Amino acid sequence: MNLTSSDLTTPIAKPHLSIRPPSGWQALDLREVWQFRDLLLSLAARDVKLRYRQTALGALWVLLQPLLGAGILSFVFNRLASLPTGSVPPILFSYVGMLSFTLFSSTLSKASSSLVGNSQLISKVYFPRLILPLSTVLSSLVDFGVGLLMLVVLMAIYRIPPTLALLSLPFWLGLIILLSLGFGLFFSAVMVTYRDVQYVLPVLISFLTFASPIAYTATFVASKTPVGLHTFYFLLNPLASLIDVARWAMLGSGQVLWNYVGWASLISIAAFVGGLLSFRQMEQRFADVI
Repeated sequence: MNLTSSDLTTPIAKPHLSIRPPSGWQALDLREVWQFRDLLLSLAARDVKLRYRQTALGALWVLLQPLLGAGILSFVFNRLASLPTGSVPPILFSYVGMLSFTLFSSTLSKASSSLVGNSQLISKVYFPRLILPLSTVLSSLVDFGVGLLMLVVLMAIYRIPPTLALLSLPFWLGLIILLSLGFGLFFSAVMVTYRDVQYVLPVLISFLTFASPIAYTATFVASKTPVGLHTFYFLLNPLASLIDVARWAMLGSGQVLWNYVGWASLISIAAFVGGLLSFRQMEQRFADVI
């Protein structure tokens, strides 16, 4: 092959995309996620369609899960144990708590299994892996929105009108999503190497169901435990404060421990940033291990 002088002087075309191992704060590269936003929306829409496809009851499953859970918890905690719910009917009280908890547990479960569930896609196609756990948030929000329709019906039955506190609900839901997504990012990256996580996580979530104030209030926990113990409880389980304040926003009644809500807000943000950093740190070996 003979090279001419013009061939030697022709500039080499600049590559469209260079894939390099992430490092430092550049590993976040949220701009790349935005460039693949069409894929993110497509995956989110796929999750929603697959959830309701080939099901006899369809969206009714979304209503039955928190409603049945609220019925069982209200019977055990409010009827048998006689725990107070203030002026709110026990079934409505528990249902609102279950809505917030289901949003957390659903996002955590889906995000944690998103990489393993799309292993063939990861090993064959390049795209920001962060898109997979992020895409699960939309389906969880759709389920929450369907659950809100039942809440409107229950509030109308018990004649409980909404208050201005409802305007703050998106903020508290955002914190719940940040908390669940932060842990989901971490567990999804760990699950690529250690599949034991997919068996341990459902057990932890079931324990968290009873450790969170779904059928009882956070103030009840504070009143029945020493200061040091209930401080440890709220710091170890920031979801407790977020469930309580989200219930206050939806029903407009009840006492809120605002100091612990502040701590829960900071922990939620820290959990999301920590999960994001750990995810990107382990991302470079996903295709080889999965």
